[in-house]
Amino acid sequence: MSFFVTSANPGKGADLGGLAGADKYCTALASAVGAGDRTWRAYLSTDSTGGATPISARDRIGRGPWRNARGVVVATDVEQLHGANNLTKQTALTEKGEVINGRGDTPNLHDMLTGSTPDGRVATGDKNLTCGNWTQSGEGSAVVGHHDRTGLDEQAPAKSWNASHPSRGCSPEALKTTGGAGLFYCFAAD
Repeated sequence: MSFFVTSANPGKGADLGGLAGADKYCTALASAVGAGDRTWRAYLSTDSTGGATPISARDRIGRGPWRNARGVVVATDVEQLHGANNLTKQTALTEKGEVINGRGDTPNLHDMLTGSTPDGRVATGDKNLTCGNWTQSGEGSAVVGHHDRTGLDEQAPAKSWNASHPSRGCSPEALKTTGGAGLFYCFAAD
């Protein structure tokens, strides 16, 4: 396994303790299923909030290929991941190999935190789209993708695994009302 979706949120919505906290959480979940011997990275971008240097998710996750808990290749490299990848509701599995609820399921959990554009770079604009670089659990917003590639219509953003729309906020409750639970993607960078 070199790719999974977190099976649960650490408990504070989009406040993941920054990139370091999110990476640590990916490693802890992987370790719990015997896959902690890799360098795990959360697929999250950060912006220039507070004078920080922006970091793009695509530059954090290694070169691939990436396989889910059942050994299915979801992408061979970074270019395929951000192009014609094999990420679907049936392949974007948790570290335990479980399918995550999508649109049409109760509850809908298809929103994945990314803070990214379709090509995996940091989302920019006139407002914070990374929940304070993954340190806020109240006000703010984060770009999310749909792990099930399904949305309200057939337009490209609705089908995007990493850049569908901004969340309604950063708290667990706000993320739930948008269609998620504060879950995110983890990739082995080695």
